[in-house]
This record gives sequence, structure tokens and C-alpha cells, in this order.
Amino acid sequence: MTETPEKSPSNPPERPDRHEGDERADRARDTIALPAHVAGSGALDRLVETARDYALQAASENTRYAYAKDWAHFARWCRMRGADPLPPSPQLIGLYIADLAAPGGKAPSQSAARPLSVSSIERRLSGLTWGYAQRGERLDRKDRHIASVLAGIRRKHARPPAQKEAILPEDLRDMLATLPHDLRGLRDRAILLIGFAGGLRRSEIVSLDHGKDNTPDSGGWVEILENGVLIALRGKTGWREVEIARGSSDQTCPVHALTQWLHFARIDFGPIFTAVSRNGLKATAERLSDKHVARLIKSCVRDAGLRPDLPEAERIRLFSGHSLRAGLASSAEVDERYVQKQLGHASAEMTRRYQRRRDRFRINLTKAAGL
Repeated sequence: MTETPEKSPSNPPERPDRHEGDERADRARDTIALPAHVAGSGALDRLVETARDYALQAASENTRYAYAKDWAHFARWCRMRGADPLPPSPQLIGLYIADLAAPGGKAPSQSAARPLSVSSIERRLSGLTWGYAQRGERLDRKDRHIASVLAGIRRKHARPPAQKEAILPEDLRDMLATLPHDLRGLRDRAILLIGFAGGLRRSEIVSLDHGKDNTPDSGGWVEILENGVLIALRGKTGWREVEIARGSSDQTCPVHALTQWLHFARIDFGPIFTAVSRNGLKATAERLSDKHVARLIKSCVRDAGLRPDLPEAERIRLFSGHSLRAGLASSAEVDERYVQKQLGHASAEMTRRYQRRRDRFRINLTKAAGL
């Protein structure tokens, strides 16, 4: 696979520029300050700065960026219609989400603009709620002008989510066989095997560091033990541990693949999965983007010839970073609660959404009830 140059997280692609970062900091300064009746002091001023720093970290960079884009889109929509986004108007937001579902008031099939899915509209609402909060305002999503329109959109347009194809163990072996036996190949083998065995999201894979607190943007770190790898991972709801045990052979063992990559790349500090120099002889200090994982999976799927019954463009679209998580959930023949814990799901129902193949009638409640 040809590797495109990756950029470090300090200068990632498609991120807010310096002026947008300054705007976020200005809003933090406006909303977090000493009360007017409290006299300032060196200690209190330092606490204010600390509180502002924490406020900026209340959401991940990706989330803040997405929410900022949502707010910018809504503000532009308001300006084009001679309206003001401030203060929050439930009636106006009800019209906005209706326009997202049926642009221009036309049916999706008649409109030139692409209507958004229900999940995308709900994400936009979350972005607006965040945007108003940053400006000291409160948006009531339960207001009837918003809730009733959203309920109607859900009823008319909601569909079961499109699921990505699971990468099963036999598929993964075919994909691994397409990788070269050089430094990039070692790295990409480790990415695929660690991602599969850990049930990790692509952002979680590339966020890992060699040790605790190696970098400010770390999403977790690994500890290599005798029987496997222990990953401390910052999840959506807090920290959790992921255990990855050794495999049955070196060719498919995620622990062996990771140790080989770390050894030959000479990585003992900082990001684990980094870019490789143009000549392919050494690892750089630049953390990979999560987009690399997506590109890697699609490239290996194509080279391995998975789903040959479909046209190439269609079968490539079937696979994504989530295919690794779905593959583990679908193929691990253990009690469901262990899969749920590995994936970090709060409910068994969420885990079942990832299971593309399972014995749905293994537990027969009909016969158990005596019928």
C-alpha cells in the first residue's frame, strides 16, 4: 500500500485555524471569571486560568470542531433568511431542522440539496445546544416547536442504520497477507491485529502512547506483559482497560505484531503508531491520523479481494474502521458480556448491533416457557 504523508496532531488537516482557536479561548475568558464582588489576587487569577483550561477540555477536539461547524452552518442559514441566531428561538430552530430534512420545503426526491439523515440532524441539534451554551444561552430541545418537528422527522424518515461489513478472522488473514514485509508492513499488521483483538475504534488505535502521559494528546497507553497487552484507554465515559491476550501463532498474534513493530521502529516513548520516513527505513515522531486506519482497511480489502461478488467501489464502501470491532463481536465465541466489556459498551443491546453473525435462537424462551 502506498502511504501518503501523515501530519502530526499539532497541525492536523481539516481542523479549526488559529483564529477559531482564539475565539474558543475568548469565549472561555468571557464565561469563566471571578464574580464581580470578589477582589482578585494572584492565587485566584491562577485558579481562573486553570478553570478556563479545563473548560476548553470539556469536549474532545474532534467534537468541538464538529460542533463549531454545526454552529457556523446554522448561523449562515439564519443570515441567508434575514434572521439572527441569538437569542435562541425554538420556532426558528424547528424551521431549520425541517429544512435539513426536506431542503427548500420539498420532498427529498424533488430537492437539489441533499437531505440529512435523522442521526445527522440530531447531531446538528447537539452542536447548536453546545454553541448556545458557549455564548451563555440555553436551548431547550424539549420545546414543542423543536421536539414535535424532530419526532415527525424521525417517524417519516428514520431507517435502520446502515451497517458496515464485519472483518472476520479469515478475512483478516487474507488482508494481512497483502502487506509487505518492511517497516510499514510491520506497523500496519500491528494496527489491524490490535484494532481487531481489542475491538478498538480507529481513533483509539492511533491515540495510544508507549507510556502514561507521554504526550498531551494521548488517548491511552499500553503495557506489554508476559501473557498479553494491557491497554489503558480514555473512552467516551471515562477510563477503561482493554486486555489483549497472545494469539495461537506469531502470524496472527496481536502482541507479537506490536512488539515487532516497536522493536524495529525503535519506539520507546510517545505515540505508538507513527508515520514512516519516505525511504521506509525509520519511524518518525509524527502520530498517524485515524484516517490512515480507514485507508489501510479499504486498501487491504481491495488487495485481498474480499466480497468478489460485488463491484469494487461497492465492496470498498462496505468496510470501514468499525469493521474491525464488528469482526470481533461477530466471531468471538465467548459469553456476550465479555465482548460487551471489550468493546466498552454500556448495554448488551449495543453489542448485539455489532454482531453480524450469531445464533439468535440459541436461548429458546418459547420451549423454556413450556410451549
